[in-house]
Amino acid sequence: MILGVDAMTSYATARIRMVESQLRPNKVADQRVINAFLEIRRELFVPAQLQAVAYVDEDLPLGGGRHLLEPMVAARLLQAAAIERTDAALVAGAGTGYEAALIAFLARSVVAVEDDLELARRGRMALVEHSIASVTFVEGPLPQGYPGRAPYDVIFFCGAIAEIPSEIASQLADGGRLTAVVKSGSAMGRATLTTRLGGSLGRRVLFDAATPWLPGFLPKPVFAF
Repeated sequence: MILGVDAMTSYATARIRMVESQLRPNKVADQRVINAFLEIRRELFVPAQLQAVAYVDEDLPLGGGRHLLEPMVAARLLQAAAIERTDAALVAGAGTGYEAALIAFLARSVVAVEDDLELARRGRMALVEHSIASVTFVEGPLPQGYPGRAPYDVIFFCGAIAEIPSEIASQLADGGRLTAVVKSGSAMGRATLTTRLGGSLGRRVLFDAATPWLPGFLPKPVFAF
């Protein structure tokens, strides 16, 4: 995808406004996280008809039930994960890979798991546009994560989940951090940080978030007899 100079300048201005009006006023102070949001071109990760609104403070639909997370929510989750340059990360439900690209700016390597082949294809193209080679898209069932490259120092969910699947939790390294918006039914979601210390998982609620569900991680049906 080739954009004209005027369009690229306009998007660059929009990225700065996103940081100054959405991230900084909402307790995002980690300069590495802010630099990632300034560097990664969000407009390349959304459908063409949404490029003009790529930087609004909303979750943007990608199709197939996937969304780009609201910038503030993604930024606060990334900040809480305290990602280091030596970290290996897993992104569950990566969609077109925007959040994976942000994490690639912070970490050593990223595995992006996505079961929608078209979204994964678009994601690979956007990563090429950024010359990002440290993200590997893996096409497969989302709740299984990707044990082939486990353990991971960081695990990130691109959407709300009802609970953390045990199979993915088992792929978190000792000292690792897992960030997700966890919610029940129609209740407001809660952004959480889960950490592994030895054989134990600890969870801390960070803030409330109205994040859309990530398909494959909805609550199990309750049957009444």
